[in-house]
Amino acid sequence: MTGLYCSACGLDHDMGVPQNLCTSCGKPLFARYDLKEAARTLTPQSLTTRGKSLWRYREVLPVRKDEDIVTLGEGWTPMLHVPRLGAKLGMERLYIKDESQNPTQSFKARGMTGAVSMAKQYGLKKLAVPSAGNAAGALAAYAARAGIEAHIFMPADTPQANIIECRETGAHVTLINGLITDCGMEVAKRKAAEGWFDVSTLKEPFRVEGKKTLGYELAEQLDWKLPDAVLYPTGGGTGLIGMWKAFDEMQQMGWIGSERPRLYTIQASGCAPIVRAFEEGKRFADEFPNAATKASGLRVPKAIGDFLMLDALRASGGGVVAVPDEEMIQAVRELGSAEGIFAAPEGAACYAALKHLRAQNVIRADEQAVIFNTGAGVKYLECFHD
Repeated sequence: MTGLYCSACGLDHDMGVPQNLCTSCGKPLFARYDLKEAARTLTPQSLTTRGKSLWRYREVLPVRKDEDIVTLGEGWTPMLHVPRLGAKLGMERLYIKDESQNPTQSFKARGMTGAVSMAKQYGLKKLAVPSAGNAAGALAAYAARAGIEAHIFMPADTPQANIIECRETGAHVTLINGLITDCGMEVAKRKAAEGWFDVSTLKEPFRVEGKKTLGYELAEQLDWKLPDAVLYPTGGGTGLIGMWKAFDEMQQMGWIGSERPRLYTIQASGCAPIVRAFEEGKRFADEFPNAATKASGLRVPKAIGDFLMLDALRASGGGVVAVPDEEMIQAVRELGSAEGIFAAPEGAACYAALKHLRAQNVIRADEQAVIFNTGAGVKYLECFHD
């Protein structure tokens, strides 16, 4: 890593001290790397001998010293060919990237290994996060692993599995009557007095660095040829934004060409700010009123990285789909009974969306598509009462 810069205005920031948002425009910061130097040792060939975790991409991750890496073995999750599910849609090349097999059973482990490792490098003692569920569980686990205090603010109706997970891994948990945005306001209000560093989605620069490894793994597991389409469930959107960054880095290192998958953002009908902004041709998304969905990870009425998501969707030639809760819950069972993957509602929403996209022939039968299942269905048991 050679520096930090604002993803919106480009202003450079000091990477030697902890940073949150751009001090000029208040938008997310990104890490910059010397990719020419990285590519001397990080090559598709060298990866064949490396460990099966996301830290295999060490040269394009921000931590300086190995002893500061806080890991539970995250990343390198399976890319599963799903022929029975594909047959229902006439697709021979349908895959699921199953992030439920991460530590803490969701893709949030990727972001938190990056954020907590850098917190350790900076010598931070207390971290705080607002979360609708899985990010909280991941922070609690990685902070415990690092010997750092975790202060977590969650909506009172967050799935019980997430609340219990945080408490049992030693975090300080506060439940708020409201949405994740209300939890974020509470963290912002108290962090200075309490001495907390805020690791909210895209409000620090390193969760996105852990998440971008999704893009590296996507390319590596498909033999360095990116798929035609990627369906990604989007709340805060860090994974989508991270993958787009990874594609750019890989191209600069000469691993891939300029081709990109068409990216499709999948949201819940009851909370679809990015879908609405995309359809209205806007670059920034208005807050979604009265946000409500059983898929807690999609209940994000306002995302600070909205413009980054919308830019990537448009540049990739992709699109958006909003899925009703009933369809995504039904899709959990369909996916599970066809392929044995008990997906989170967010991941299953992508399969429900794919049905719509296939019906319109937006994604063709002969194309290769990858669905991201971002978490484990077992964490959402309240969703499945008859």
